[in-house]
Amino acid sequence: MNAVVIAVLLMIILSLLRVHVVIALILGALAGGLFGGLGFNGTIDVFTEGLGNSANIALSYAVLGAFAVALSKTGLPQLLVDTSIKIVGKKEEARSKTLPKVLIFFMIFLISCMSQNLIPIHIAFIPILIPPILQVLNEMAVDRRAVASIMTFGLQAPYMLLPFGFGAIFHGIVVDNMEANGMSASLSDMPYAMLLPTLGMVLGLLVAVFITYRKPRQYENQSLESTNQPEQESVSYSANSLISAFVAILATVIVQVTSDSMVIAGVAGLVVLVFSGSVRFKESDALLTEGMKMMAFIGFVMIAASGFAEVMRATGDVEQLVETSAAWMGDSKSLAALLMILIGLLITMGIGSSFATVPIIAALFVPMCAAMGFSPIATLSLIGTAGAIGDAGAPASDSTLGPTAGLNADGQHNHIWDTCVPTFLHFNIPLIIFGWIAAIIL
Repeated sequence: MNAVVIAVLLMIILSLLRVHVVIALILGALAGGLFGGLGFNGTIDVFTEGLGNSANIALSYAVLGAFAVALSKTGLPQLLVDTSIKIVGKKEEARSKTLPKVLIFFMIFLISCMSQNLIPIHIAFIPILIPPILQVLNEMAVDRRAVASIMTFGLQAPYMLLPFGFGAIFHGIVVDNMEANGMSASLSDMPYAMLLPTLGMVLGLLVAVFITYRKPRQYENQSLESTNQPEQESVSYSANSLISAFVAILATVIVQVTSDSMVIAGVAGLVVLVFSGSVRFKESDALLTEGMKMMAFIGFVMIAASGFAEVMRATGDVEQLVETSAAWMGDSKSLAALLMILIGLLITMGIGSSFATVPIIAALFVPMCAAMGFSPIATLSLIGTAGAIGDAGAPASDSTLGPTAGLNADGQHNHIWDTCVPTFLHFNIPLIIFGWIAAIIL
């Protein structure tokens, strides 16, 4: 048995049984290390060493959480809530109509997509936007699994297809790793290579929103467990406070793009809000603490996932998995493309990061693709798809953790069954099919 397969399957099974995902990652890593020959002490040592790899990510989320809380003080979230209520209408009859729901969905979709490129703040928008409008969604009887699917799509599809923001980073990682392993590639070919896989995700999103989760689902209006507006207090806003909010967002975007650091970008946004008077300096300590609480779940999962990933690498069974699959492929390009995508799915589900998966699989896939006659564009599509697949549906992915953090603010949205399982079914299956087609025809 392959240690990576055992570890990932155990982690997934435990998560489906509602074992906390952090515990599932730790137990999965322990099982993988033992089956991989690292021994108990060796597994613990490697896991511990790997924890530090996500320290920067955890700190980034804490700072972005503080920025989100500080931004709420400007009244921008209240403006979004007021706008949402105007869109859906104040009467229950108006809120039962299809058009208001579509408009709300489109607003969430648009903001989710922009968070990856135009305004690259990633999941920081979720605690600002989602908790305050949960009551509106409840009154419309919206199935939150549809909203989770929309946000996960917005967090993943744009970086797969568009060479801006996080997409520029993802495309660069794919191309750089291809060239480092002996195959020339062009950044300009990445959008073309990822077009079909992204269209597969679009199809999955349409099925999730308009078919699978179209029926009403009832939720209770409960007090929020973690939101930037406890007790749903109305926050006043003015032209000056909203200008400060937009300047802070602009500063965050500029610093994010120039420094490539979410930590520094979040601090820049906080500085603007403090000096604009929207947030008092003496409140900054409380804001940072509240932001850390808001993002603590995501931070701890990402840290545990980093230790899990380090154990998987240390076993050496990732390479063994690819070599074993290569023996099954024979001379069939069709089978080879399918197996490579499935290997990417397995690895990304375990690691939880498509960006971290690409360097692992590129070193193994590029020589294989060259030997089997895949074109550079087809290889780009294979590696891009194999890297990105599993980002949706993975318990330790920020593309699923982020939506859960917002939708479960009142404790009525389960991370595994309401976010991971729906996004896995509606996005990973189309990615397998359309990624395979792209690899064959390109």
